[in-house]
Amino acid sequence: MNFKDFKNKIAELKITKLGGLDAQFKLAPKLRLKYDADKIRANNPRRAAVLALLFPNKDNKTCFLLTERASYQGTHSAQISFPGGKIEKSDKNLEFTALREAKEEVGVEISSVHIIKELTDVYIPPSNFLATPFLGFVNKEPNFILNHEVENTIVVLLEDLLNDSSLTTIHMNTSYMKNIDVPCFKLNNYIVWGATAMMLSEIKDLIETIYIK
Repeated sequence: MNFKDFKNKIAELKITKLGGLDAQFKLAPKLRLKYDADKIRANNPRRAAVLALLFPNKDNKTCFLLTERASYQGTHSAQISFPGGKIEKSDKNLEFTALREAKEEVGVEISSVHIIKELTDVYIPPSNFLATPFLGFVNKEPNFILNHEVENTIVVLLEDLLNDSSLTTIHMNTSYMKNIDVPCFKLNNYIVWGATAMMLSEIKDLIETIYIK
C-alpha cells in the first residue's frame, strides 16, 4: 500500500467505528476469552499503553513497527510486541505513555508522531495489564535506536497484515498455557500471538473497513 494513499485515508480512519472485542477476539487465545469486563475490573489491572506506528519505507510503501523483546526472567520474554509499557506517575495520560515508551525503547521522537486514534483496550491475563493501543504515523522511517528492553526491530509491510495468508494457528506450551492451539499472525517469519495479535486484528479490520467497501 502506497504511503500517500494511506495518508489520504487518515481522516476517514479517524471517524470509522472500531471493531472492538469482536475484532480482537478473532486472534485471542482461549485463556483470554474467560475474562469478561466484571472479572477484569475485579482484578484491578495495571495500566499500560503501546504505539502501533506506521511509516513509509524507502519504496514509499506503508509499514508498521513491531519489536522483539529482549530475553529476561519474565512472562513476556522474547515475545513480539509493539513498543510500549506501563504508565508512570509523571505521564499526563496514556497517549503520552505510548509515545514516551516508543522514544525510550526504539528512539522515535515524540514530536514526530501523529496520533490517528486510540484503539480498544486489551487485557493481558498473565501479567494483569490493561493495555491501551494508539495508532499513529510518522512521515519518514525513523532511525531506530534500541534500548536494553528490545532485541530487534521488525518492519512489516501493511499489505502483509491485510493478506489473509498471514493468519495461522500454532500449538503452544508456555509457563501459563499447556498444549493449546493459538491463533496468530505470521509476519516476516515471526509468530505474533496474544495481546499484540489481538491489537493487529483490530487494526486489520479497521483498515479493511476503509479500503474494502
